[in-house]
Amino acid sequence: MPSSIPRHVPALRWGGPVAVSSVVAAALAAGLLAGAGSASAADVRIHDIQGTTRVSPLVGTQVTGVTGIVTGVRTYGSRGFWIQDPQGDENPSTSEGLFVFTSSVPTVAVGDAVSVSGTVGEYVPGGLNSGNQSLTQLSRPTVTVVSKGNPVPEAVTIDGDSVPDAYAPEGDAAAGGSINGLTLDPESYALDYYESLEGTNVRIDSSRVVGATDPYSELWVTVKPWEHRSERGGALYGSYTSQNTGRLQIQSLTPIAQQPFPKANVGDILSGGAEGPLDFNQFGGYTLTARTLGTVVDRGLEREVTERQHKNELAVATYNVENLDPSDPQDKFDALASAVVENLASPDIIALEEIQDDNGAKNDGTVGAQQTLKKFTDAIVAAGGPAYEWRSIDPVNNKDGGEPGGNIRQVFLFNPERVSFTDRTGGDATTATGVVRGASGRAELTLSPGRIDPANTAWENSRKPLAGEFTFRGRTVFVVANHFGSKGGDESLVSHHQPPNRSSEAKRLLQAQAVNAFVKDVLAVQKQADVVVLGDINDFEFSATTGALTDGGVLYPAVKSLPRDERYSYVFQGNSQVLDQILTSPGVHHFEYDSVHINAEFAEQNSDHDPQVLRFRP
Repeated sequence: MPSSIPRHVPALRWGGPVAVSSVVAAALAAGLLAGAGSASAADVRIHDIQGTTRVSPLVGTQVTGVTGIVTGVRTYGSRGFWIQDPQGDENPSTSEGLFVFTSSVPTVAVGDAVSVSGTVGEYVPGGLNSGNQSLTQLSRPTVTVVSKGNPVPEAVTIDGDSVPDAYAPEGDAAAGGSINGLTLDPESYALDYYESLEGTNVRIDSSRVVGATDPYSELWVTVKPWEHRSERGGALYGSYTSQNTGRLQIQSLTPIAQQPFPKANVGDILSGGAEGPLDFNQFGGYTLTARTLGTVVDRGLEREVTERQHKNELAVATYNVENLDPSDPQDKFDALASAVVENLASPDIIALEEIQDDNGAKNDGTVGAQQTLKKFTDAIVAAGGPAYEWRSIDPVNNKDGGEPGGNIRQVFLFNPERVSFTDRTGGDATTATGVVRGASGRAELTLSPGRIDPANTAWENSRKPLAGEFTFRGRTVFVVANHFGSKGGDESLVSHHQPPNRSSEAKRLLQAQAVNAFVKDVLAVQKQADVVVLGDINDFEFSATTGALTDGGVLYPAVKSLPRDERYSYVFQGNSQVLDQILTSPGVHHFEYDSVHINAEFAEQNSDHDPQVLRFRP
């Protein structure tokens, strides 16, 4: 799902008296500091400020005469510059680089030798409650340029040999699982290695792109090309304990107006690498802010096309269309429609997620989505596809989460030339569908379409599952379209808590249990019923959420039928990972599954999710 947090908007940086005292108080409470120190101007160097842990031993201290060479200047966003001491202390745990936050456009230039006075602070991107690590910096600086045109200190090369394979030390239980107070061990842990280079001039050689260029002019590379490589050149995220330590975010210090940021897809090569200070930010953690940036070599990644179903095969798909509403450009509707027809081969049933109401995010009480769906299905016909019909249930206004006023919901599209929908009226936003034994002795829904357990608190401010009963070649198929709660509120992989807190998982676990219970109800009536549970599950195939969905063997995650290097539907911060899933009941035999990679790996996207397709013979 798109982030709800504005990107690269300058936030309050922790450096002023109030902010510094907050950080110091929090650090003292966690037992991470013995107290703010003090030092004379004569003996404070950058490595003294950085210290051997993630939090400066001098946080809150006013220091004077800190010297270094300017290695990078940022004139946009969080404005400031980096300095580096060309004479290090030879301690691998202490960085020799430091960010100086100026708030206004800096007046120094790369190569200037400067003397800086200011307050030592710990800026926490996203705020203290985010769980993020902090960036050591000087704020409210007084800067004296001593000389100009000096050589920049030689860059430290970050490569597969220098970055440890182990990701992070285990957090200190006495400090709530935090690693802030632990002495850095850069030879043992990747996060410690990167932290020991915070603010330092670093470089990478030519590297493979594992996260495409995004709208904020950044991309992700790996310095470990062998590490968990996906079939198409990404970096697979396969478990909580197997991190991709070679991932590194790349930004440019050159304003886009002066030099466009290169456009890259996953698998492309950033030839010539990059060089510049190592920053830490809210949207990805450790980031090489490039003073010099190579060029992208296009490796020709193509959008996939799935096989067309045979006449006696049912094709069921799921596709998150990313907040689609009638105000979106016709180009978006046309591109999504073309993908349905050409890349997905016109599935018989499509579960759509993030269909917004008829006026999108305008928050005026509108909940119907007839205009949105007509515009989309018309576009599919224009692209050469079938005349899909649809079924859905309008939500209660602003009760299902997502963009305020948008009222996102799941929708079934189905091709009436291939499949029929069994309508059982009475379904609405607050009434639960159930399962009964029909006259034939087989399972039937009481409401179709209907919502599963909508009064359950698990669905508070979240999309309720949509259940529908279909018939294909005389066989009933039950389909449940889902859009589970997002990962909003989870700490990032670079959190100072290791392992990071995943607070959002608790809600998805309850949601998964509710859907699992519904499937068990179906199978209790008809053991070999064909049940397909699909959608944006917002969780991994190895997660507790998926485990709860499959409890009792009533569902199988079809993505696990794929080779490991093909298991992903989303790319987040350089990790190719599973969020969208299709799960099948034991009655669904001999299926074919395809994660159709048409969006997530590309700089130009129609959605941020890849659709999934399942083909089987009921």
